[in-house]
Parts: sequence; C-alpha cells; structure tokens
Amino acid sequence: MGLFDKIRNEFIDIIEWVDNSNDTIVWKFPRYQNEIKMGAKLTVRESQLAVFMNEGQIADVFSPGMHTLQTQNMPILSTLKGWKYGFNSPFKADVYFISTKQFIDQKWGTKNPITLSDSRFGFIELRAFGNFAFKVSDGAKFIKEIAGTNENFSTEEVNEQLRSMIITKFTDAVGEGNIPIEKFAANMEELSKIGYDKLHADFTEYGLNITKFLVENVSMPEELKKEIFNYSRLNAIDMQKLAHFNTANAIGDAAKNQGLGGAGVGMGVGFGMGNMMTNMMNQNQMGTNQGGAVPPPPPITQFHVVLNGAQAGPFNLEQLQGMIVNGQITRQTMVWKAGMANWAAAELQQELLQLFSAVPPPPPIG
Repeated sequence: MGLFDKIRNEFIDIIEWVDNSNDTIVWKFPRYQNEIKMGAKLTVRESQLAVFMNEGQIADVFSPGMHTLQTQNMPILSTLKGWKYGFNSPFKADVYFISTKQFIDQKWGTKNPITLSDSRFGFIELRAFGNFAFKVSDGAKFIKEIAGTNENFSTEEVNEQLRSMIITKFTDAVGEGNIPIEKFAANMEELSKIGYDKLHADFTEYGLNITKFLVENVSMPEELKKEIFNYSRLNAIDMQKLAHFNTANAIGDAAKNQGLGGAGVGMGVGFGMGNMMTNMMNQNQMGTNQGGAVPPPPPITQFHVVLNGAQAGPFNLEQLQGMIVNGQITRQTMVWKAGMANWAAAELQQELLQLFSAVPPPPPIG
C-alpha cells in the first residue's frame, strides 16, 4: 500500500449500510481504527436509523436522509467530545445502523403446556402456537436494552427473549380473558387481540412495537376434548334420553368385564349408574313440572386422584366408576375436586361413596 493510499484510508468520508439480509436488526459500521472525517456524508436509507456512540454511550440518532456530519447536527456527540466552539478535525465514534422495517412471520409456541384452573373441568393443560411481527420504534432504547454493543444483531437473537415474554403474557391473558375453555377453538381472533393488547406495553419497554400477534392453534388432551364435547351437548340433548343411553352403555360395559366378578359386578355397576341417572331424570322432571322450563344441567363432577404417588385426572364419575371396579381406586385413595380446601379420602365424598356401594364385595371362599 502506498503512502497516499494509507493516508486516504485513515479517514472515512462515506458512511452507509446496504442491507442484503432479511433478518439483521443492528449492523455496526466497520470503522476499525479509522477516523471519521468531519464533513463526511452519512446516508441513512428508508427503514433505517443511524446511532452514533461515544465510548459506549449513546449520542446522536439520525433518521433517513443524506446528512453532512458537522458539529451543528451532532449536538450530543459534540458535548461528549467537549467541542464547545466547533471542531473540524477527524474524530472517532462507533456508528450503528438499525433496521426499522417490519419483521414478519416470527414464530412462537409453548414448549411446555400452559396449566389453567377451570371451575368445571378442574386443572387443564393447553398448548398454543402462532406467529407475530414487530419493528424497532426507538433505536436508542433498543440498543441500550437489548442489542448492547454487538456488531451484528439478528431476529433470532432477540426472538428467544421475546418468545419467553409472549408465553408469560399470553398465559396471563388467557386466564383474564373470560373465554370459556370449550370456546377457545372458535375464538382465535379474540384470543389474538387479548394477547396483542397484553404484549404492547412490554414490547415498548424494549424500544419495539408489536405490529401483529396471531394465535393459530390451541390444543388440549384428547380426554379433555371428549369431556368438553359431552358437556356442550347437555343443553342440546333430551336429558331423559341421554340418561337411558349412558345407563345402557354402563351396564353393557360392566357385563363384558368377566375378569372382575362376572355378571354380578356388571349388574352392580349398572344398578349404581342407573340410580344416578334416575335421580338426574327425577330432578329434571320436577323442574319441568314446577316451573314449566327445564333448569340448566348440573356441572359435571370431576375429581383428581393420587395414583402411585402422583396426581392424575381429572376424571368424571363414569371414569371413576370403572377405576373403582378395576381396583385402581379404593376407599382410602386421596382425591380432590374444585372447591375442596385439601385432599381427602374417597370414602368421605358423597358422590364417590355411591359408586363404592354399587360394587359388590368379594364372593365367599369355599
């Protein structure tokens, strides 16, 4: 390199960033040991900001346009450098370009299930996923809070932090949204709006603006789907027909279970389920005769149980009946349902005591 080339390369007189990527948020201009020439041309393109830093401290921020660097348009840097009366010699400063375009189609999802408490179905676990979009709204704040002094900062580096915040806020939003669990699948748009409103303030704290938040899917265990489906049918199905149908199914299933006591057990289970369904029909009939209108069905009773030292469930009464017949649940098994202060033995719960009474004792030996 000749002497004149060396001298020419010591000074920078054009500062710009041509962004060829789709995911770069912050890019540091490669000044190395060179000095910026006073009067240099700074080109800031649309969807960009340029931030000047002096020894790690944020100074001036330039918006899109062609700028000629003078002490007059660098007031903060001039103060930090002590240029009280103007300065025309080359100077050193770090220049960071920030992309302010919208970064779309960023994925989010729950690594672990979200646990919620529902007054009808007990504790439930949900998974959700979707996408979001964001843009930088305050370049100086974004560098200060997130990017720091990284020479290159991409969407992948910020997304992990944003996803964690999204999951936390989305969980809170679902709990406060007052949307019934059984209506989640039909209310994706409302869930998305709740999540967007909840996240807006948090993104602003990082110098970001969330421009879109979408919930694409909410999934839950299959057994919970079946319970919700059965629950949703109660208002649309004749309760007397439903009672007969469930009783017939219970008797048929128990009678087939020859390995657990044969027909006697089947009849016992059938009679127990039959009594329960009869009570439901009588109550329904009384409501019809007295008021002329059928009252709403009672909520489905569900219990969580302790099996092999671990919590399981929730299970409805029909499921619990089968577990009692199979010997999985005894009178001493600890159970809990919504509204109970603590766990208690199954035999102390009136609903379960009826199920135990429908199971005959072991036949006499000899």
